Amino acid sequence: MLKSEGLLWVPVLQVTQQAISERLRTFPPELLWGCLQHLIPVLQTRAQARQRPLPPLLAWARSHYTAVLAGDGSTLDALLCQVGLLRTSPTWPLAGKLFAVLDVCTPLPRALWYTEAATTHDQQFWEPLLHCIPTGALVWLDLGFTNFAYYARLTFCTFITRAKSNLAYEIVRVWQQTNTVRDYLVWVGQGDTRQQLRLVLIRHAGCWYRYLTNELDPQRLPAIYVANLYRQRWRIEEVFHAVKRLLGLAYFWTGSVYGILLQVWATWMVYGILVDLTDAVAEAPERPWLDLSLEMVYRGLYYFQQAHQRGEATDPIAYLAAHAAWLGIIKQRCKGSKAKELALTGSANP
Repeated sequence: MLKSEGLLWVPVLQVTQQAISERLRTFPPELLWGCLQHLIPVLQTRAQARQRPLPPLLAWARSHYTAVLAGDGSTLDALLCQVGLLRTSPTWPLAGKLFAVLDVCTPLPRALWYTEAATTHDQQFWEPLLHCIPTGALVWLDLGFTNFAYYARLTFCTFITRAKSNLAYEIVRVWQQTNTVRDYLVWVGQGDTRQQLRLVLIRHAGCWYRYLTNELDPQRLPAIYVANLYRQRWRIEEVFHAVKRLLGLAYFWTGSVYGILLQVWATWMVYGILVDLTDAVAEAPERPWLDLSLEMVYRGLYYFQQAHQRGEATDPIAYLAAHAAWLGIIKQRCKGSKAKELALTGSANP
C-alpha cells in the first residue's frame, strides 16, 4: 500500500525490506516501550469514561470486583527472516515468549512482559503477575499456572482456574450436588501449601468441566457463575490471535532482539489504538464492544482512507459507525448462541 497508494496520511513511499531491517536493528526499543507504558493508562481512562453497555456477565463482574483480569503466556512465531547471525542457522528459532495480563472489560493489556527464551514456562511469570493484580480483583488463570503455593498468596483477590483431572482433594462440605452441578469445599495441597478451595464441576454437552476458586462462599459467587466467568478467559486468546494474525506479529522483519522488541511494542500500541477506535465506534449505536468485529474495524480503515482522499469523510469514528453494516463491523450472532448462554446461567441477567 505504501508503494502503490500510500496509507492514511502517508503519501506513496518506496521502502525496501533491507531499509526496514536496518532501522529495526539499531532503533532503541526502549523508546517504543516508554510510549506504550504512557499510552495504555490513557486508553484505559478513555474506555472507563465511555457510556456503552457491557455484556451482562462482564457488567456483573465489574460491579462486584475492582478489576476483571485474565493472564496468559503466548509463544511467538519462528524467525523466518534469515538475516545477520541467523543466515547460517539450519533451523528457524522462535522469537521468544510474551506474557500479558488483560483487562477483559476493556479489553486492553494491563501488563506485558517479554523474554527471549521461547520455552519459558508460565510459572516463571508468577512473581510479576502478583505485583500487577489490584486488591479485590477477579483473575482468570489457565492450567499452566497451577501452583498451590502461589494460590495461597492470592488472598487479596479472587481467582478462578481450571482444575486438573488428577487433582487430589478431600471434601470438607458439599454445597451443591446434582446431575449437572457439583460444588464442594475441599482441602488441596500438602504441607505448607495445604489450603481450602472450592471445587466446582459443571456438566455441559456431556462433559464435566472442573474449576477451582478461592471464593469459598457460593452465595457471593455461585457455581454457574464460576463456569460462565471462566469461559470469558478465552478473550485473551482472541487478543493474542488479533495481535499475531491480524496485526502481523506472526512475521518478524529481523532476527535481532532490538528488532523483535520494536515489533512487539509497536504492534501492541497499534492494537491498543485499534481497541480504542472499536470501542468509540461501539459507543455511537450504544452496543457492547463484543458486538463489533475488531478485524472489520481494522479493515474498514482502508475504506475510510479512500473516502478521506476523495473528500467524503474526515472522522474515522463517524465514518465507520455510519457504514458499520456494509463494512461487516457488527457481528452476526449465531443462531442458538443466546439460548446456550441462558441454559448455562439460568437467567438472562447474572
